[in-house]
Amino acid sequence: MEYLKFNISTPFQFTIGGQFESDYPWTHAERMIDTYELIIGRRETLYMQQENNRHEVNSGDIMLLQPFHHHEGYEECHSGIAFDWLHFHCQHEAELIDEETVIREVASITTTSESIHLLKNTFIYIPLFFSPPNVDRVNIQFRQMMHVANSADYNAYAAHYLLTSLLIEVSQQAIHHLKKLHRGGNADNKISDMMEWIRVHATDKLSTQDVAEHFNYNRDYLSRFFKQNTNMNLQQYIHRQKLLKAKELLSRSNLSVLQISQEVGISDEKYFMKLFKVYEGITPTEFRRAYYHTYINNS
Repeated sequence: MEYLKFNISTPFQFTIGGQFESDYPWTHAERMIDTYELIIGRRETLYMQQENNRHEVNSGDIMLLQPFHHHEGYEECHSGIAFDWLHFHCQHEAELIDEETVIREVASITTTSESIHLLKNTFIYIPLFFSPPNVDRVNIQFRQMMHVANSADYNAYAAHYLLTSLLIEVSQQAIHHLKKLHRGGNADNKISDMMEWIRVHATDKLSTQDVAEHFNYNRDYLSRFFKQNTNMNLQQYIHRQKLLKAKELLSRSNLSVLQISQEVGISDEKYFMKLFKVYEGITPTEFRRAYYHTYINNS
């Protein structure tokens, strides 16, 4: 996998973005532009080629297109195709590097003896193609950025910094994914597997007992084990994953609060609203009202 190494000592410059939808079969036009473009798959499959590299961008996938590189659709997309997109500039020249270089550089920064350099690190690593394990977090930040960019009181720097935050999120997830693949620690692997399983099943009526039974642990032991290795309560982690999905639905869909509560496996709407208020500090309706502006195109 190839990555672009960006210097973020100054924020990225957001230029334009939106949500593409087509009710008809559609093929991306051939073109070459002077900006980076980030694509986030939402529905159906986008068949996109950059130079000689072809990718199928499905729901939850991210593809980064480089400036002054030819890109085009290499196959017709089905009706109903939908994806989010944004264009941006970077004041510093990005460096194309491979996976091994990313691992080596991240390791040199995050070693205990050099932890002070974390405060001075100004680089992030964005894969040219990636399936983030927590794409809901990316989707929420995209909605927040687009709301600001399309608001009447829009300040350019607000969108620039929100975009930079979004790309930092992508970089952190990519690095975490790499560490998981190359990690040797047994406890770390177990915790990572549990967290991923909980994320995938966050919309189920999930309890700590369900997690314990799936991984063949005593519930009390598992709760202590999880706390010791993550500094987080297991039940709290389950709640946070449910609310993360709920926030994504609040920002993207027109579902009612009751419907969203049921979608994330919480049958009691009042309990869901109380939980949301405790963790987020605002109600689900207040969250939805905070970020609703976006731009939709179909060509």
